[in-house]
Amino acid sequence: MIITLVVLGLLVLTTIQIYNKLIRLRNNAREGWSGIDVQLKRRADLVPNLVTTVKGYANHEKQLLEDITKLRSESIAGQSIPDQAKTADELGRSLKRLMVVAEAYPDLKADKNFLKLQEQLSEIENTLQKSRRYYNGTVRELNIKIESFPSNLIAGIFSFEKFEFFALTDDSDRMVPEINLS
Repeated sequence: MIITLVVLGLLVLTTIQIYNKLIRLRNNAREGWSGIDVQLKRRADLVPNLVTTVKGYANHEKQLLEDITKLRSESIAGQSIPDQAKTADELGRSLKRLMVVAEAYPDLKADKNFLKLQEQLSEIENTLQKSRRYYNGTVRELNIKIESFPSNLIAGIFSFEKFEFFALTDDSDRMVPEINLS
């Protein structure tokens, strides 16, 4: 009888420990997503100022500016993680194209407001990259725990679900850039 109670007690304690670990990992993943969300919002908030500044110099880049404005609107709309990742990547690529366009306008490149916006955008992109790494790391740990025995039993009982990774959606982002020094 005592052995049965000890085994049952250990089983209950193990279940509690695994459950609490799953809760901590899920909350870490949510916190990681929150960090990404904040950076995406900061970037989206910067877009109107950037578009307005460039518009004054590059009137014939109207389509690019309209695309950026549209992607900004989509990026702040509630979406699933994979959809938001796709929109964020598209907006990032469009902003990179905008910076390339800006190279053709010496007056724009010298504009203090543009330079400040460009610096802020660079800072946001660096922070966003760090946030993505943190989020994906916490998601990896949570998903491993959800799939591993015996925690998968507890995860199933309490309906824990795997999280989606915030992944690159464009294969060109994965390619190594070609460097030609000749």
